[in-house]
Amino acid sequence: MAYRNITVATQDGVCTITLNRPERLNAWNQGMEDEYREAVLAAEADSAVRAIVVTGAGRGFCAGADMDILEAGASGSGDADAARSAPAADALEGIERNYAWRFSYLLKVRKPIFAAINGPIAGIGLCMALFCDFRYMAEGQKLTTAFAKRGLIAEHGASWMLPRLVGVTNALDLLMSARTLLTAEAAQLGLVKALPAEGFLAAVQAVARELVHSASPRSIGVIKRQVYDSLFQDLDEAWRRADEAMVASFDSEDFKEGVAHFLEKRAPNFTGR
Repeated sequence: MAYRNITVATQDGVCTITLNRPERLNAWNQGMEDEYREAVLAAEADSAVRAIVVTGAGRGFCAGADMDILEAGASGSGDADAARSAPAADALEGIERNYAWRFSYLLKVRKPIFAAINGPIAGIGLCMALFCDFRYMAEGQKLTTAFAKRGLIAEHGASWMLPRLVGVTNALDLLMSARTLLTAEAAQLGLVKALPAEGFLAAVQAVARELVHSASPRSIGVIKRQVYDSLFQDLDEAWRRADEAMVASFDSEDFKEGVAHFLEKRAPNFTGR
């Protein structure tokens, strides 16, 4: 696919997806959403990719929804359904329903996803980042939920995910006030990890590369699913599923390589199988 709203590049097993509307601070629109989802799922299916990094072009990460969309909604000329997620969950049963929404599908992607927040992030851009596995933010940048100051509510799963990341009281503060945080406070809350602005993207890519080359890609994928599934399970079910997954691990190539590289005192050569 020829992308218009993003760019995609893969190096050393790390696929970097760049939101590419710098003249609008990478404001989110439907074209960007469609391309981003396609790129993420293509990276998941690509055996050469072990981790995904998403960042923004220019001086912003994502300023939220494109103002043309918000203005159309405010005037009543926009399509009200444009603000809603497609009800794909209606066709699914059980735990899979939880992974069928606008950004929750990211939780099901078997490879770790790193949000490299290089500049201002707000609204729907923040919601997308909440559903990434890791959030790194350049020092001195700004973050806001934005919704309440636009007469809107906590959309796109934010009211579900944000309390799980920063606690209920902090989530209510950020959502109700829609105040602006700098990187240092966001890091203090545990919402992001801060890195120096100079060389920021390369530093996040290095973190991603180190993670996926030093640990089994198969293990990473299973563990990611375990963690997110557990949000919808009780302890008994989570424990039983973990026991089943551990038995399956014993038959994997990565388990054999994990033992071999340790005994032979060399770097691992995991295949993900």
